[in-house]
Amino acid sequence: MKTITFIRHGESTANAGGITMAHDAIPLSELGKIQAQALAAVLDLQPSKIVVSEFLRTHQTALPFCDKVSMQPVIHAGLNEFSCLDPELIQGMVGAQRRPMAEQADTFHEFEQRVTAFMPELDSLPDKTVLFGHGIWFALLTWKLLGFNARHHQGMQAFRRFRSGFPMPNTAVYRLESFAPGRWRVQADEVTMNKVLAAMPATLF
Repeated sequence: MKTITFIRHGESTANAGGITMAHDAIPLSELGKIQAQALAAVLDLQPSKIVVSEFLRTHQTALPFCDKVSMQPVIHAGLNEFSCLDPELIQGMVGAQRRPMAEQADTFHEFEQRVTAFMPELDSLPDKTVLFGHGIWFALLTWKLLGFNARHHQGMQAFRRFRSGFPMPNTAVYRLESFAPGRWRVQADEVTMNKVLAAMPATLF
């Protein structure tokens, strides 16, 4: 059986209510950096490969673990989060100012296609690969692995309801276990997630 580990990035400045900025440039908050260190300390795994999205917060979350296992991450655009234009970010801008940012944004349909295109690659990833990514990305992957789609209005509405109840805190850890080509089981790694919480400084609570 092949196992792939998915980890959501630590708390970002956007998660913490910080200033609005381009999605790919949002860094970890100070708490997020502490979470990344705690995760690296308790994650008992020698990976065969480490993959991150193009977004800064996944790089920063992966860094302490990469240092621990002496590996460099591979950047994969297929892991990128859903990027839409934030109204607060573009408020007051004219068309010429918005255009460069609009070119970096995508529609939900494009996001759904990106996740769909990544799914066959799961079979080609080596056992013990670790993916550092985003909550909505993994929620949509799980939704699709269950056999659902989000290509039409009803599917998108159903996915939103599914995502609202899907446990995905910062530094959430999930295991994907393959039991046949193209068939995967999703399992939360509560043991590791609880260890991350236990490793956090008591002064934060």
